[in-house]
Amino acid sequence: MPPKGKTNLLAARIKRVMQKDEDVGKIAGPAPIVMGKALELFVKQLVTTANDVAVLHGSKTVNGSHLKGAVAMVPEAFDFLSDIVEKAKDLGPPPDLR
Repeated sequence: MPPKGKTNLLAARIKRVMQKDEDVGKIAGPAPIVMGKALELFVKQLVTTANDVAVLHGSKTVNGSHLKGAVAMVPEAFDFLSDIVEKAKDLGPPPDLR
């Protein structure tokens, strides 16, 4: 968990982003904090899955192809990202499964 000062900075930034939408009215105090935590958990799951794909393919660096593999590996969580990653190179099966 980030120190209290960092949480306030993140919450303030999230609140500014939320308020840029004309349809958003007032924002309750805890809402940006909850959104920040949800974003943190989402990014953690995406990066962890992409790392797992990279390790399966013997790579030490995560790239766009690994993110595409992560989206394919967990479609129930990441299917909405498929349009974004569709231009990334396809990886094919991991070396030990060929």
